[in-house]
Amino acid sequence: MKPTIAITAGDINGVGYEIVLKGLADQHITEICKPIVYGNAKVARQHIATLNEEVRQLQFNLISDAAQAKEGKINLITCYGDDTQVQLGLSTETAGQASLAALDRAVQDLKDGKVQALVTAPINKENIQSPGFRFSGHTEYLTHHFGNGQDSLMMMVSDCMRVALVTNHVPIGRVASLITKERVLAKLRILNQTLREDFTIGQPRIAVLALNPHAGDNGLLGSEEKDIIRPAVEQAVEEGLTVFGPYSADGFFGAGKYVHFDAVLGMYHDQGLIPFKSLDMNGVNYTAGLSIIRTAPDHGTAYDLAGKNQADPTSFRHALYMAIDLWQTRTQNEELKKDPLKIIQREQKEREPRHNELPL
Repeated sequence: MKPTIAITAGDINGVGYEIVLKGLADQHITEICKPIVYGNAKVARQHIATLNEEVRQLQFNLISDAAQAKEGKINLITCYGDDTQVQLGLSTETAGQASLAALDRAVQDLKDGKVQALVTAPINKENIQSPGFRFSGHTEYLTHHFGNGQDSLMMMVSDCMRVALVTNHVPIGRVASLITKERVLAKLRILNQTLREDFTIGQPRIAVLALNPHAGDNGLLGSEEKDIIRPAVEQAVEEGLTVFGPYSADGFFGAGKYVHFDAVLGMYHDQGLIPFKSLDMNGVNYTAGLSIIRTAPDHGTAYDLAGKNQADPTSFRHALYMAIDLWQTRTQNEELKKDPLKIIQREQKEREPRHNELPL
């Protein structure tokens, strides 16, 4: 069975439509899933007019309900009016309203079980703010709807690294106050679980970064490492997790130690995302710990590129492929639960030494 994937087009004035349209121009996509774009056909055609000939050939199957989605087609659900004004490269209130309308519709279809996963194109976190959206981004909004009262985990994934964060989109001045033993431990548990279940790694190796320079220098540059982070790491180890740290972030990435781990847990946004994006700007933003699958490209609205046919759809494609892969993995896991012997055999195979399990 092919999964039905909801794709929200994001900010109408940014590169969201461009990367979505370019990504869906690959005919292979409709062979492995049923994509549904949540947006507006007229707005999409305005963006198509700025793109290359291959994309201009795209045809939409206009539907009013996700249940009507057809295989082999690029399905589209209208979420806002044909009179919605596109102003490429500008942040507008109209763009924020359109972003939220598409997101709300896709979320409802997720709740109703009409789609199996969500891929979100970039929104503008400022212009989308409204009585219906008081969140600092997609991650927090989706956690509100699908976190079941628990926290989620912002995770960046590429071929060379997986980085997760203790704090997401918060001002740097608030980070230290949000670093608690309970929060670090909770994030480690989610990360370990998603590595095991979504990435099928039997015993994940996780590195934890320090908050302060030089990992606090035994309290000289901060006490969070010895009072909060190290105790959280020690308790995680007591619970059976394979966790190491805290490591000083600059030396950890500078020496390439990340290659010895299945994932890295950073304390704040830029600590994890600067090295991640320096190595690969085509990674995927994955929200772990939710009851649903959500992925996204690892970049923003890029207003400076809007309408210039210069946006790279690679990260969006990776996000779409990853959503499909995660759905397949979760489906297979449900089947494995019906036959516990298969789980044991798989975990035994995964315990075999991997090339990246070398001593530091």
